[in-house]
Amino acid sequence: MGKDINNDNSFMIRLRSSIILMAVAITAMVLGGYVLFGVIVLITMIGLMELYRVVGVNKSGLGATGYIFALLYFLFLMITDLLKYKEPWIKSLKPVFFPVFIAVFLVVVLAVYVLTFPKYNSEKITLVFFGFFYVAVTLSYIFKVREMECGAYSVWLIFIGSWGSDTMAYLVGRKLGKTKIAPKLSPKKSLEGLIGGIVGAALIGVIFALIFKSQLEGTFNNPILIFGLVGAIGSVVSQIGDMAASAIKRNKGIKDYGTLIPGHGGILDRFDSVIFIAPIVYYMLYFSI
Repeated sequence: MGKDINNDNSFMIRLRSSIILMAVAITAMVLGGYVLFGVIVLITMIGLMELYRVVGVNKSGLGATGYIFALLYFLFLMITDLLKYKEPWIKSLKPVFFPVFIAVFLVVVLAVYVLTFPKYNSEKITLVFFGFFYVAVTLSYIFKVREMECGAYSVWLIFIGSWGSDTMAYLVGRKLGKTKIAPKLSPKKSLEGLIGGIVGAALIGVIFALIFKSQLEGTFNNPILIFGLVGAIGSVVSQIGDMAASAIKRNKGIKDYGTLIPGHGGILDRFDSVIFIAPIVYYMLYFSI
């Protein structure tokens, strides 16, 4: 009886957290613009802090370097995306800025490594540099998708391919799952669940496109096919991303990245699949328009 009560309490905690998360996500996606931009920046900074905490650099000068460059990246993103219609010449900065920015970031991180040696080891240096791409750059693609033509509708493909896929994979895996795909990494993940997530995300994408077909046809030649395909491929990527995040945690011997979201863990625990799928959705849609 006590075990059942604990399970019920755990479920209710997760449910409340999920409802709050969905409310925030829906509000930010619908409003877009500066509201969505601000939410993504906040999520990014918390996510970086959680990742840097894994190797103990979240409160160090090295960690501060990662935070500063993430903020600078978002500042440039704001200038080039939110002001592009007011200042068209800003578009010309994009091809040049990012590779130069990355080169400068790498040099600064290595300078911190050298000047403070032996305070930080190579693993910490690598994680700070990797974290910028893993968290800041990938999450920024949510904003990029929202700012695309018809982005108010297509941005939901990110969540269809991640949270929708997760839900369908869980339901199918719970009922039919027998074939384990990575038992040492994630014992509950099954091949049947993986396939269920892919098919489920594709179907949700198709249903979504059918509901908003009239709004999508002005941008996409075949929105039903495109949304179904993006949902399916997004599901594959999101499930790989989910297991990759689990691998990092297993290597470091931790269960969750944080405790910010009751019942779910930290920001990275809830957005691990979103992180991987957002760039994929962006480029699939970019070449479909």
